[in-house]
Amino acid sequence: MRFSPPTAQKHTRRLDHWLRAEASTVRNPLRATVAFGGINGFLLIAQCWLLAQTLNATAIGHQPLESVRGYMVGMVGLFLLRAAINYVGQRLAFEAGARLRTNLRARLFAKIDELGPGWSRNQRSGDLATRIVDGVEALDKYVSLYLPQMQLAVIIPVAILVFVFPADWVSGLILAITAPLIPLFMILIGGQTEKLNRQQWRSLARMSAHFFDLIEGLTTLKLFNAAGREARLVGRIAEDYRQETMKVLRIAFLSSMVLEFLAAIGIAMVAVYVGFRLMYGEMHFLNGIFVLLLAPEFYLPLRSLGSQFHARMDALGAVDPIIELLQTDAPPRPAIDSTTTLAGLSMSNGLSDIIFDTVDFAYPGGDPLFQKLDLTLPAGTVTALVGPSGSGKTTLGQLLMGFLQPTDGRIGIGTHDLNTLAKKNWHAHIAWVPQNPTLFLGTLAENIALDPKPEGHEDALRTAAKNAHALDFIEQLPLGFDTVVGDRGQGLSGGEIQRIALARAFYKNAPLVILDEPSASLDPESERLITTAIARLAKNRTVLVIAHRLTSIETCDQIIYLDQGRIIERGSHPELLERNGAYAALFRAYEQAAP
Repeated sequence: MRFSPPTAQKHTRRLDHWLRAEASTVRNPLRATVAFGGINGFLLIAQCWLLAQTLNATAIGHQPLESVRGYMVGMVGLFLLRAAINYVGQRLAFEAGARLRTNLRARLFAKIDELGPGWSRNQRSGDLATRIVDGVEALDKYVSLYLPQMQLAVIIPVAILVFVFPADWVSGLILAITAPLIPLFMILIGGQTEKLNRQQWRSLARMSAHFFDLIEGLTTLKLFNAAGREARLVGRIAEDYRQETMKVLRIAFLSSMVLEFLAAIGIAMVAVYVGFRLMYGEMHFLNGIFVLLLAPEFYLPLRSLGSQFHARMDALGAVDPIIELLQTDAPPRPAIDSTTTLAGLSMSNGLSDIIFDTVDFAYPGGDPLFQKLDLTLPAGTVTALVGPSGSGKTTLGQLLMGFLQPTDGRIGIGTHDLNTLAKKNWHAHIAWVPQNPTLFLGTLAENIALDPKPEGHEDALRTAAKNAHALDFIEQLPLGFDTVVGDRGQGLSGGEIQRIALARAFYKNAPLVILDEPSASLDPESERLITTAIARLAKNRTVLVIAHRLTSIETCDQIIYLDQGRIIERGSHPELLERNGAYAALFRAYEQAAP
């Protein structure tokens, strides 16, 4: 058997320490689980004693069953009491695991929210789902099964030895000597299992991520006849995962066989020794049968620990990516003032100018995108960003929404620095309409409101839908606002999905609206309806438009032409055409390309 190198042992100890720290958050139900398990063990000893008394009286003393009725009633009572205690203990263990799952998943979701879309768009969704779902489930088994059993594997055998030694000290010595062999072999075999479990979890994460990506792009793969090739690749990844799983199972079966063999040898030694002593009359039958009844129960907690030891191995294999996610550093931010309400940016108190003041930004490991960027979005005006792909339009919108942080400079919201504002407070003042909106499985009302208002919810919902030109087609549906749409808006057309997204913005009634060209890739009628709805939405609001269709920005108050993170031109549509610069050339090219 190979031993893990020192670095691997240190890593394992670090993971174990982290797991125990997580388990400390649910210590009360775990302690209660162990307490009930210990009580169950003592009741088991009492039950074996009553059974030994019954057998001794009937088999050796030839007494009638009437004379041992009390023992039999006591055994039945103890059996029922043990069943109830065992049920309560399992419920407490389940409660501990459920609390851990809930708390840990909440922390993982909070961490993903803290890291934001700027981080998550570079991650594979299937990998994250595996960490949050399967990985956390593996930790649940570690807490609810392994940790309680680890303590019971000490408490119950020690308690049994306390009663065995007075009955027969030699049998007690046999049990005490053979007992440590089980955890010793368990540790030796488990060292190899840990490495295999980590490989298995990596294979599972890889398979989940790739399969999720395949499902997302299934239409494209079908159209380009690439589905078969990707299916074969998934098959190879699944085969790798099967091989890793079978390696783990082989070790697990080997471990179980060794543990069962050692326990059987120990029980056989006690049985042979007790049998010979009974045959030669050197031991009282009552003591002998009592010891024989307790011998299998002595090894049972140790064998159970061996079975649950694989829950620890699973947890060690799954916890690495979870710790990696939790320890991922978010971009540094100044001290956040969570009490700021931004009253100056509310619809009722007027708007504030948004100022990019010498802002620098670079993606990690990349060249600077923005250097000393100066830009003002005047309150109550519409600003459009245009420029070639990769010029920084989307990044600027991400900076404004707070999902990315400037490496230098500041973004001012009136008198406030955006970096010092709590995201929740800032996002309450933003409505976002992307080019490809996301609708969730649920009713249209739920998809529009997302966070329903406490009063006047239905009226506000209808008003928002009407302003977005969505009310007509919603009312034509059999259930109206209660119509359930599929994931990603299945059942609705592209134009209808876009109008639902606009209805969200009207419903939220935020003073700042960010539009990522919501009229792109739509038919002329849908584009006309959405364009008029946007014009209505822009009234008395500060609007930033990331533009792709130039015909939709001719009426904007100012147009910003970006190229490689630099502002090349700025001004209104007529002013920029008159300058005959980069924007004018882009606009003429767009007109010539238009049908």
